Amino acid sequence: MIDIAKLRENPELVKENMKKKFQHDRLHLVDEAFDLDKVYRETLTKASELRAMRNKLSKEIGQFMREGKKDLAEQNKKKVNEMAELLKELEEKEIQLGPKLKEIMMKIPNFIDDSVPVGKDDSENVEIQKYGEPIIPAYEIPYHADIIAKFNGLDKDASGRTSGNGFYYLMGDIARLSSAMISYARDFMIDKGFTYCIPPFMIRSDVVTGVMSFEEMDAMMYKIEGEDLYLIGTSEHSMIGKFKDQIVKEDDLPITMTSYSPCFRKEVGAHGIEERGIYRVHQFEKQEMVVLCKPEDAMEWYDKMWSYTVELFRSLDIPVRTLECCSGDLADLKEKSCDVEAWSPRQQKYFEVGSCSTLGDAQARRLGIRTKGQEGTYYVATLNNTVLASTRALIAFIENNYNEDGTIDIPKALRPYMGGKDKIC
Repeated sequence: MIDIAKLRENPELVKENMKKKFQHDRLHLVDEAFDLDKVYRETLTKASELRAMRNKLSKEIGQFMREGKKDLAEQNKKKVNEMAELLKELEEKEIQLGPKLKEIMMKIPNFIDDSVPVGKDDSENVEIQKYGEPIIPAYEIPYHADIIAKFNGLDKDASGRTSGNGFYYLMGDIARLSSAMISYARDFMIDKGFTYCIPPFMIRSDVVTGVMSFEEMDAMMYKIEGEDLYLIGTSEHSMIGKFKDQIVKEDDLPITMTSYSPCFRKEVGAHGIEERGIYRVHQFEKQEMVVLCKPEDAMEWYDKMWSYTVELFRSLDIPVRTLECCSGDLADLKEKSCDVEAWSPRQQKYFEVGSCSTLGDAQARRLGIRTKGQEGTYYVATLNNTVLASTRALIAFIENNYNEDGTIDIPKALRPYMGGKDKIC
């Protein structure tokens, strides 16, 4: 959510930002918010003035009674009673207008950074840099589900019976490999100085709407029936929510945390061959990182965070590249975002395995996360980044470490988590 002062000062600038995100159908929200804010502030002012006048008259009543001026006291009482009725109307108006204004403001996207390229969707994202040589082996790389099947490592028939489409059982060495990668990612981030955390896997609606847009919420989140609770789509949500309505110490910034969680998402199933595997699923595990910092330090942390993901994947012998997300591919709360994509030797192209974003103070403003410094109280900046998402990282790992004889190499960094094994045979 943007600072409403910016909308008051320059509504056309807010509209220009929305146009860069190709949200022309939502431009009317700016005018609606502008007009509603004017009425809301006028209502607050009138109510405040009325309370001050009422208090003044109430004090005079006592004075008049002491002085024996009963007529004047009665006149004041009559005025106070009339004011009470008017004040009640104004307060009811406040109650109506305030939430309505907030709802509209929460639909207006955050200002994107000046460095973000303008484009309609992810097809117009811009490659930044490649890391590692994208090798195309002389031998065929089977589909990941077929590779896993050779090790009896995947049972989707059973998960279909227990849970339906979009779920899976990982078994044996493949299950161990998936857990090993998550554990390695955890320790990797701890070694970078991040505090490890296991957060709640369910959060309330006011936290959900604090960290993401309504559209994202509807598309992603599973709601617990009969309760004000949602299953998290990423641990970023509960990690940022940890600081809801808090004033953190400026000396404690930056706050850097890495978290493990299962993730639950309403993923739309792919068609064809991809349905057989674990690329697009309703449940997976994830190691995440989040940072709360001073706004002026956000871009420095943004560059650090995505570079950690690149470093981790390269330590697992997986070539990756970074992509600058264009304006049309940014979620409403994001100022700037880049995707980390892993090389798929089977498909001979890159695919997304993580995303790093800086959100400015948008989440903090929604959730009331502030800090107090010498120049007063202000909202913190928040950032998040995927360290490793289990299923997609597993696919990238298997394809890039698959040998012609059907074995899978275990890079040196991962061997301690695999009982010293250097191969899966």
